[in-house]
Amino acid sequence: MKTRIHFDQMHFYAFHGVDPQEQLVGNNYSIDLSLDILFEKAMQSDALQDTINYARIYDEVEKAMSIPSKLLEHVVGRIIDTLQLHFPSIAGGHIALYKENPPITGKIDRVGVIVDW
Repeated sequence: MKTRIHFDQMHFYAFHGVDPQEQLVGNNYSIDLSLDILFEKAMQSDALQDTINYARIYDEVEKAMSIPSKLLEHVVGRIIDTLQLHFPSIAGGHIALYKENPPITGKIDRVGVIVDW
């Protein structure tokens, strides 16, 4: 059995971007996050210690998002490193980080980066 925990469209306001204006004004971001973690025991036990605490995952992602970076690629790397450091039971995952309304000429809803690890 393959088990995952999924966070669908976590929303943050942060100050990432190459342009100084982006770092000053900020923008809206969204994250889709799936974590590969064995939680079969929790399916039987109904005990939090047999899985991971969703609120703690969110808090760590929020902390990582609060540190300004120029590149979304850097932010995603920081999030992955943080999660692996604080939650060794995570065996891998999928993360998609999107900048809403990016400063790109033309009509575009969002742009982002996706990493499977």
